[in-house]
Amino acid sequence: MIDLSTLLLTAFYALFGILLMIVSNTIMDFFVPGDFAAEIKRGNCAVAWLSAGSFIGIGQILRAVILSYDAIPPDFLQGVLLSIVYAAVGIVFFVLGFFIIKMWHRKYALAEQIMRGNTAAGIFLFGVFVGLSLVISGAVH
Repeated sequence: MIDLSTLLLTAFYALFGILLMIVSNTIMDFFVPGDFAAEIKRGNCAVAWLSAGSFIGIGQILRAVILSYDAIPPDFLQGVLLSIVYAAVGIVFFVLGFFIIKMWHRKYALAEQIMRGNTAAGIFLFGVFVGLSLVISGAVH
């Protein structure tokens, strides 16, 4: 038999995940100079790699949030509230991690390289975002 609260949580997590990935990509677009949508329309593969890493990374963080409630299933309202809190914490550390990596690699101005279409820089940030998400999701879970 299908539990209504489980079904509602599943629907919430799916919709929240989509929204969270869009918001996180918008946040990254804010911090990385340039317009992601325009750059992708132009065929800038570096921005596409960065965006893909952002989506995968935030998805991984949200997955960890969801999995952390398997052992002790909360009621729907508690699940919604805790998901929002932990996802927000994940995004904050994701952006913070991006800036730390950016400062560490300041020799070649990652953001500028990405906007110029340097695919290597985009792939590098893709890896940074996925790596950060694995660490953050491990901390959340």
